[in-house]
This record gives sequence, structure tokens and C-alpha cells, in this order.
Amino acid sequence: MAESAVTKKLGANPTRKEILANWTPEDPVFWKKFGERIAKQNLYTSTWALVLSFVVWTLWATITAKLNMAGFHFSDEQLFTLAALPGLVGATGRLFYTYLPGLIGGRNSAFITTALLLFPLFGLGRALQDPTTSYDTFVLLVSFIGIAGANFSASMANIGFFFPKAHKGLALGINAGIGNLGVSLIYLTAPLLLGWNLSSFFGPGVTTPSGMMYVQNVCYFWTVPTALTLVLIWMFMDNLPLPKQSPKSMLSIFGNKHTWLMCWIYTCGFGSFIGFSAALGLLVSKEFPEVSFSMAAFLGPFIGAGIRPVGGWLADRLNSGSKVTLVSLFIMLAASIVVLFGIQTHAFALFFGAFLLLFLTTGFTAAIAAYGAFLIPKIFGWSYTNFQSVTPAFYIIIAFTVLTILITYVFYARKGSGIKC
Repeated sequence: MAESAVTKKLGANPTRKEILANWTPEDPVFWKKFGERIAKQNLYTSTWALVLSFVVWTLWATITAKLNMAGFHFSDEQLFTLAALPGLVGATGRLFYTYLPGLIGGRNSAFITTALLLFPLFGLGRALQDPTTSYDTFVLLVSFIGIAGANFSASMANIGFFFPKAHKGLALGINAGIGNLGVSLIYLTAPLLLGWNLSSFFGPGVTTPSGMMYVQNVCYFWTVPTALTLVLIWMFMDNLPLPKQSPKSMLSIFGNKHTWLMCWIYTCGFGSFIGFSAALGLLVSKEFPEVSFSMAAFLGPFIGAGIRPVGGWLADRLNSGSKVTLVSLFIMLAASIVVLFGIQTHAFALFFGAFLLLFLTTGFTAAIAAYGAFLIPKIFGWSYTNFQSVTPAFYIIIAFTVLTILITYVFYARKGSGIKC
């Protein structure tokens, strides 16, 4: 392959700084000779940092159901509000974090946003060891942990610029898809950490009917990989010169009706995925207290995250993302009804099987509408507080899904809608 103008300019042994200053991934010679290795280093490091962010973002959901067992005395509404707060903060933070890589550089933004995770991890670990810690203190600390959910936007805004168009989709899919597996990872590891006696490192546990429990472990343990990730970011990520995004130009999208329609649809998709992830442990503890569920909780998020690439593949094969979304929404509707029936008949196997199907379909329709992480736990908490039952909450979710099906069909899936997606 003949030398290109860029590779001739760089010479045989350019520095990493010189390569980044002349970044031209669409040049196949540059890409093979210099760009690919650097791009993959950034991708792999960014992906792991994103896994860690999703771990921290949903970490609190694995602890909330254990709070009163650990000596606290919070109401159902307070517990579900605490489970919901990280979703609210994370979703709002994404609106701002999108601009970070362009403003301060990809490596700098990844380093700073990851370092910020250490503060709520240490703070919550300390607060959990003191049963007199006030509810307001937990609100503050749990809200702080929500910034982990905003890291997704900064990560995605950065990593795509490293790759040529032919590889950009795969790179972003790896970054987002594997990153989402952090939700499953925390559900898999939290039960082990809750029962693991690390008192010499992280402090004593509390006695519960099922044995000793060390709630602070879940927070303190993840400070270690967070600190190590900071080293990896500094060593293997780069500040690529990125175009500065204008907030004014971004605001223009809000005048387009399809912005709001797609937000509605994706809230039903990704919002349900992350919202159900946050509320599932509490829901099981309320409705099926006799079930030892901790080690199975990771299955739903694992299925939801792992199926995302399949959803994209199906959309490509059918040449219609709207058809895949519509079918998935119908399955979501059926699964929601079966989940409610499983609760009403107190049939855990039926309830959990339908919940796994819910996670499967939310993986197909996932996107950026993270406010569902706040709304779903809050709806559950409101329902328990006002009706002493979760049934009204599922009526709202079912109605929301029906309305989303109608929006998807009318504007995107039916013939003559005028929109191809």
C-alpha cells in the first residue's frame, strides 16, 4: 500500500503526540500504520471505565433492600426514592457530559469523571456503618453516585472520533454494549461482598437473621478497581483534538417533534432496562420475602445488555429498526401483564420468568432515555405508599407501553408514515 501524504509527513517513528495531531483515520495507510493500535487502546480502556461507571451507577440498588436489615428505619417510599435518585442525576448529567470531551479532551474527561466516583463510594461506605445516618445524608450521597450514569455520554461522545466510518459502529457498539454489562456485574458480585468478612479492611458487619452482613463492602471494594482504572486511563487514553459542540446548535433539536417522540419510545426501552434493574431487588424483597434471590438478580440486566447487539443485527437484516421496536414493545406489554399476574398470584417462577422476558425486550429498544431509571422506582414507591400494593404501578407501566406502541406504529412502523427507521 502506497505511502499517503500524512504518513510521509509523520515519518518512520513519530511520537504519539505527533500522530494525534495528524489524526486521519479515514486514511487506510495511516490507520493501519499508526491509528488502529492507538484507537483500540482508547476503546478498550474506555469500555472498562464505562463498565465501572455502570457498576457504580446501579450499585446502590443492590444495597437499598438491605438498609433496614442493617439497622436503618426507612419507609417504602424513602427506599424507592433512594433507589431512583441515581437515575435522575445520571440522566440529567448526560445532557452536560456530552460536551466534556470536546471541552477538555477525552482522556481528561474520562479521568475526572472516573475519579469523581471515589467520593460517593467512600462516603456511602462510611455512612452505611452508622445506623444513625440521616435520610437527608443518604439523599445527598446517593444523588452524588448518580453522576456515574452521566459518564456514558462523555464516553460515547469521545470514542467514535478515533475510528474510521467503517469501524465506528462496531466500536461504539462495543463501548456501549459491554459497558452496560456493569449493571449485571454489580448484581453478580454484591451478594458475595455483602457476606464476605473483610472487617479488617472495611469495618465490622451487622447481625441479621440470615447471618452477618457487611453492607459497606459493596462500596469500599469498588474503590480499588476505580483507583486502578485511573492509572489505565492515564496510560492508555488520549486527548484527541475534537470539534467543539455548540449548545445552541444542540438546543435546536428540541423544536423537532421526532426528538420528543423518540425520547418517549426510548424511555420505554432503555428507561425500563435501567429502571427495572434499580427496582428489582426491592420489588422482590417486598413481594417475595421468602425467596433467596440475590445471586439470580444479575440475570435480568445481563440479558438486557447482552441482547443489544442482536437488536441492531435484526434491524439491519429487516432494514427497519421500527419493526423490531414495535414487536419488542408488544412482547414488553405481554411480559408486564404476566409479571403483574405473577405478583397477584404470588408465583415467583412466573414473575421472574416474565421479568427476564422484559429485560430481553428492553435490550432491543435501548437508547439514551435514562430518566426511566428514576421514574420506575419512584412509581413503585408511590404505589406502595398510597395503595400498599405494586399493582397500580404496573397499570401505569402497561398503559405507558400501550401508548408507546401506538406512537411507534403511527409515526414509524405503518406504511405511509413517511419515516424510514
